[in-house]
Amino acid sequence: MDKLIGLVSSPQQSATPAVAAQALNRAAQKRGTTLAVETRSALGVQDPLSLAQISAAHSVLIAAEVGAEVDETPFAGKTIHRVSLDDAIREADAVLARVASSSTANASASTQAASAAASSAAGAAPRTLKIVAITSCPTGIAHTFMAAEGLAQGAKSLGHEIHVETQGSVGAQNRLSDEQIAAADLVVIAADTQVDKSRFRGKRLYETGTKGAIGKGAALIERAIAEALIEGGVSSGTQAAAQQSGMAGAALADQVAAAKKQRSAKSSGPYRHLMTGVSFMLPFVVAGGLLIAISFALGGIYAFDDAHKGTLAWALFQIGAKSAFALMVPVLSGYIAYSIADRPGITPGMVGGMLAASLGAGFLGGIISGFLAGYTALLISRKLKLHRNLEGLKPVLIIPLVSTLVVGLLMIYVVGTPVASALHGLENWLRSMQTGSAVTLGLLLGAMMAFDMGGPVNKAAYAFSTGLIASQVYTPMAAAMAAGMTPPLGIALATWIFRNRFVLDEREAGNAAAVLGMAFITEGAIPFAARDPMRIIPACVVGSAITGAISMAAGVELKVPHGGVFVLPIPNAVTHLGMYVVAIAAGTLVTAVAVGLLKRPLSASAAAASA
Repeated sequence: MDKLIGLVSSPQQSATPAVAAQALNRAAQKRGTTLAVETRSALGVQDPLSLAQISAAHSVLIAAEVGAEVDETPFAGKTIHRVSLDDAIREADAVLARVASSSTANASASTQAASAAASSAAGAAPRTLKIVAITSCPTGIAHTFMAAEGLAQGAKSLGHEIHVETQGSVGAQNRLSDEQIAAADLVVIAADTQVDKSRFRGKRLYETGTKGAIGKGAALIERAIAEALIEGGVSSGTQAAAQQSGMAGAALADQVAAAKKQRSAKSSGPYRHLMTGVSFMLPFVVAGGLLIAISFALGGIYAFDDAHKGTLAWALFQIGAKSAFALMVPVLSGYIAYSIADRPGITPGMVGGMLAASLGAGFLGGIISGFLAGYTALLISRKLKLHRNLEGLKPVLIIPLVSTLVVGLLMIYVVGTPVASALHGLENWLRSMQTGSAVTLGLLLGAMMAFDMGGPVNKAAYAFSTGLIASQVYTPMAAAMAAGMTPPLGIALATWIFRNRFVLDEREAGNAAAVLGMAFITEGAIPFAARDPMRIIPACVVGSAITGAISMAAGVELKVPHGGVFVLPIPNAVTHLGMYVVAIAAGTLVTAVAVGLLKRPLSASAAAASA
């Protein structure tokens, strides 16, 4: 056993790899020895194996999902034993026994094989590696593509396979797929700008500038093979306590993250572009709304008046309303265009958004200008062909100039006035709604928020409510957030009241769902809905619809688009706070009771197993 080391790998999960590593360590202790185990999870790399530990080992035990790609490059020449994560958790003692038996039986053969390998190592050809790379420079024109060419030529000369993504001024080209990254043995980043490395967590990664890749690609790749480090590696034990104390919550978080990733992968086209713009807009709405609320708390509702000029309340209003809120529509438009055409879309998108705001077209005009800008820039980028020596003019001169001109003229002469009229009509209708109409809208928004829990229907209701904040219409936002909190809160309450309807894992996950619900993360209910959709989803829709109706009927206004219960104590962030709490509590209770009525009690055997 002193010649065995372990690796537990599941980069998409947080809790399961840690549980498997602990099970293997306990099994090793029972055998009177210790086992060094490196854990690769969504939290990064814990207890990374040192070069000395790897060199001294004869065998490596790898626990991973069946069929999952695991980088075995550091263990070249070692005997590899593969087991599933489930076996490592449930049968750790038997797993180590099989490994020990196999190692003893083959010790002589292993020694001979190692000797033969050592004698022929000098003449053996190195293994072909699969490499992925990213190149980028500040201007994104020359060095980006010269570095990519150098890496490609260097890898070819060394007999390795390489895929290079260039992040130039016209956006990312030859974008690396998830499959290419998963299969890669090595990641090389040759960039003079900041590159997002979150895609490569758990991979061997080497980072340098573009200079080393230009004309010296082969030397750079050889250096990367020798010096690459595991991305996301952390010192041993830094997160062990958190992992041990919150396994159930982490398991639910894994499922929520997986559901979000699956939905993100499925979403495409206009919906994905719109959600990109909304996600970049949200921080401006949050910061602006909270600063306005604090301004009113310090100086009253007329803090913006010239009579208060120079005061702290007046200054906060200028920052929140006149600056942060003023950027909402341009940012929404700019990043819709960015999602469509990458960096060339930002300039026309931002300008179109500014025109939408100045023309009174608001968030509806911003959405239209974003799509106009994105597809205009994309069309020019793809269809306009120039000589290679002039290609560098496209991203810095031609695309911004032509696309901004086209979008600006369309916004002024075609789009702006009719969209502004439509938006003002919508605002007037919402402000003048009678109680019956308000309740109907609340029922609709609430049901939409719970219908697919973070899916397209949910996001449509949320985007509608968030966009209206720019027009100083705040009641739909209050209804949407309250209704979005209700599903996970109601399910959590159901796991406490109707314990005989849920297995042990679900009851433990209910605690984590409550926290997610309080933070307005509707997706916390997805794992429960996935297991029993025909009962959980209707219960959540009913509860959220009631919450939205009560909020709208009470005229509750919310000036920030996110934060859950944590923004409620902030002065003036929420009006009619008492009724708002009543709305959330009523919807939570209705959801829990509906779940209890619709779900059947567990069978006697299942109840005994989960007791």
